[in-house]
Amino acid sequence: MKVFILAPRENWICDRIALEWVRHNQEINTNSLEDADVLWLLAGWCWKQIPVHFLQSKKIIMTVHHIVPEKFNEEKLKEFLLRDQFVDAYHVPNEKTAVVVSSLTRKPVHTISYWYDAASWYAEDKYECREFLHLDPQKFIIGSFQRDTEGGTRNPKLEKGPDIFCEFLEKIKDDFDIHVLLGGWRREYIIDRLQSQRIEHTLMELASLEVLRKMYNSCDLYVISSRYEGGPQSVLEASTMKVPIISRDVGIASNVLSPKCIFDLPNHFEMPGDKEVEYNFENVKRLEINIHKQKYISIFEQVLR
Repeated sequence: MKVFILAPRENWICDRIALEWVRHNQEINTNSLEDADVLWLLAGWCWKQIPVHFLQSKKIIMTVHHIVPEKFNEEKLKEFLLRDQFVDAYHVPNEKTAVVVSSLTRKPVHTISYWYDAASWYAEDKYECREFLHLDPQKFIIGSFQRDTEGGTRNPKLEKGPDIFCEFLEKIKDDFDIHVLLGGWRREYIIDRLQSQRIEHTLMELASLEVLRKMYNSCDLYVISSRYEGGPQSVLEASTMKVPIISRDVGIASNVLSPKCIFDLPNHFEMPGDKEVEYNFENVKRLEINIHKQKYISIFEQVLR
């Protein structure tokens, strides 16, 4: 069995997922559409890059990371249904997405969460990481590494919850000596809000993996304030590095994190304790790529039967 994975080539999370897959599955990976038995459309929005005769002649697995109802208009529905005629089975990372996709298709929908690579994500000394990144060792550092401003604007990408994140920060700023550590790109909306409230922040835009690992390890708290998510990967990464993390009930959060780490932000929050951090660490181990990849391979094998 040979699998071709379609990545978006946009220097973002799906490209990293694709690279990790290739690195850990050399024996079944192929870069040739001709040689592939299965085409894995990890970046389903790029599906038109695949010539039609390959879509018709190969087995097709498509990943749907998440669907934002407010943005799923008639045009997107038409594209979904057009593409659906070529798809043999769907992969989704969480049950919330599975419910939506199952309402749109009769094709099989497989729910398998993302993985993480333990070779990349591991704990380091907090204060050594802060020194490396020139961050104040005395501050209460809150992390958020994503993109959450609509492209070409300064408007919030509401599904990522940057407005909720800012409301949360504004509520706690008098109780904690906070410094906000931002990663990713398109963070203009949050930066505008932080500046208006005189909340200190540092942006490390499109950091390398090594720097991103040190950013996580510098945090006293990582916050996921999204309204909709496929993962996010930060659930896995923060958990395996024993970084305290809180999240709204989105994506895979409730499958990995302690129930005491799930909150209706910005209305309520408590700091995770050592028990919660350890719970997250032990629970996430099952999703390490060398263990978890077999579930993906099983989907490909099933579609070839």
